[in-house]
Amino acid sequence: MSTSPTIEASKILPFLKWAGGKRWLADSYTHALPQAFTGYCEPFLGSGAIFFSIRPDNAVLSDINEELIECYSALRDDWRSVERHLARHQKHHCKDHYYRVRSSLPRTVSARAARFIYLNRTCWNGLYRVNLRGEFNVPIGTKHNVLLDTDQFELLANLLKSTTLAVSDFETVIDQAKAGTLVFADPPYTVRHNLNGFVKYNEKIFHWDDQIRLRDCLVRASNRGCLICLTNANHPSIEALYKDDFDLTVLSRNSVIAASSRNRGKYEELLITNY
Repeated sequence: MSTSPTIEASKILPFLKWAGGKRWLADSYTHALPQAFTGYCEPFLGSGAIFFSIRPDNAVLSDINEELIECYSALRDDWRSVERHLARHQKHHCKDHYYRVRSSLPRTVSARAARFIYLNRTCWNGLYRVNLRGEFNVPIGTKHNVLLDTDQFELLANLLKSTTLAVSDFETVIDQAKAGTLVFADPPYTVRHNLNGFVKYNEKIFHWDDQIRLRDCLVRASNRGCLICLTNANHPSIEALYKDDFDLTVLSRNSVIAASSRNRGKYEELLITNY
């Protein structure tokens, strides 16, 4: 049986900032993850904070966001080219350059990946949002650094070479997970009755019916012998959805999505597991 490596010895910081990302979980709650499993499946990849923290063997990483998966693939296949493009963005970064890049569509995979990372690092709060035409429309933020001291692209590329990357709906990927696989799922937080603007935004891309569909395929995976670890909103509708089949634990985290730090505070989320 393969196991996850010693966490502190193998930690890599995510290269993307992602709304709803799980850096806080990787920093404070990795003890809540199982220490032994035969494979790893993450169907809502985002910034991949848990994947980079525990560096599991036999990983399948997927997301419905095609640009996101292409970015990971480009770093895996040619990280040096991506880094060169990022260096050019660093040299020319300003308001005009940001909006020029935001409206562009580079022809090469590495240039598109660098565009994705550049916009992520310099847009408002690292938010990924598109309009009805699928065009990225987040305004420029206050960050100016494009290349970071924490970048570990070569190490990241080597790690990704042993993974499977896929653009896929979560159900397809989870249904393929075999017994002994750790399925870590971090879906957009949609609840049955919307409470705030961010949840309402998520409802456009992840409906309540998707929450039910996710629960059903996680129950199937659990019945096949998969280890399930799910993060979700701490809301009565989510609790009712999972309480009969899984164990629920309330975790506290800091919010990082707000125009002012004064408006950020402590929030609670559910950790839903079967182990």
